[in-house]
Amino acid sequence: MKATSSSPSKAIAELKNKLVTRPGYGRGGMLSLTSPFGDLAELWLADLAQREISDGTKKNYRDEVRVHVRPFFENYTLGEITTGRVETFLKTELAASYSRAKHARTMLNLMFGFALRHDAMARNPVVGTSPLRKPKGSPEALTLDQIQRIRQAAAVWRTGPGVKGPKPDGIVRDALEVLLGTGLRPGETLALRPVDIKDGRNGMIAHVTGTVVYRQGSGTFRQAHPKTDASARSIPLPDFAARVIRRRLEEMDPSQSEWTIFHNREGGPISQHNFRRTFRELLVLADLADSGITPRWYRRTGATVIARGIGVNAAATHLGHTSTAITEAHYIEPDRTIDFAPAMVLDRTLRPGSADGSLLAQPITDEEATVLEELDAPDDQVAN
Repeated sequence: MKATSSSPSKAIAELKNKLVTRPGYGRGGMLSLTSPFGDLAELWLADLAQREISDGTKKNYRDEVRVHVRPFFENYTLGEITTGRVETFLKTELAASYSRAKHARTMLNLMFGFALRHDAMARNPVVGTSPLRKPKGSPEALTLDQIQRIRQAAAVWRTGPGVKGPKPDGIVRDALEVLLGTGLRPGETLALRPVDIKDGRNGMIAHVTGTVVYRQGSGTFRQAHPKTDASARSIPLPDFAARVIRRRLEEMDPSQSEWTIFHNREGGPISQHNFRRTFRELLVLADLADSGITPRWYRRTGATVIARGIGVNAAATHLGHTSTAITEAHYIEPDRTIDFAPAMVLDRTLRPGSADGSLLAQPITDEEATVLEELDAPDDQVAN
């Protein structure tokens, strides 16, 4: 490229203008190298809104862009966003937390992939950045002691003398047992209905067909499909979780078959916000308030037990992981039988009495760490 003008500075400016507007780099399209990063963010979010992914995932993406990604790159054009600048941003996020840096990297990959598809950039600046190193020794699963302490706290929560208001109905207590025995996501557990449960000679099976979500303007409701295609599955329940479900079903009328098993006094689903709030109160009662434990740890615990007792592939399938979904959908004839082995392992390890803690006592392997790490990754990935 060459440029001439009446002075060296003007010639340099003209040359730069030719470089960023030459054909092949977004000329005439919605974006170009001179487009502000904010333009990319707005266009990508508008495209995201049309994708067939859950509203909750869309909201998470929008919040991630608004709170973390956009403020850092707001004053750069696309041509000014280099691998070095992305590296600096990711290191800043990593200093806050590994999970935050990992999510931010995912966001940038998706956004710059969008820019590449619109010929606005020659390459993805995320490519070439340093791998994100996960801190060693971070807790991944509950211990048997923690499980028992939370169980005890749930059993006595709001039952002491002088407690005002209605007595607890045990919904959170029972939902935690199902959560522990299935490895379901909290929203999937709260969305289970009587019609989703089949109790046969070999044991109880839960069909995961929806999840509980919150949408601004609509409130909390049961979404008629789970988070991902891979999440729609049928899983066996260990005996301790099946007993909870049976007891709950006995308290429901046949006309309530479409209600959620864990419902509020008006018959509607329990919101995840209220569920988490009560869970935090249980942690305080169990003297675990500063442990960092969340309901998601129950899913991690199920993954750990199944991975160590049977194998990581069994854990991925049982938990509705997308990691095996593509292979199963395109290359393997679907297996309609139900494998009760995961339920047996979960029952042996996590039942309230005479639990065998040998699996949870084992040191974590790299393969298990990969499975657990994917539990925290966004399940609905937008194509690059």
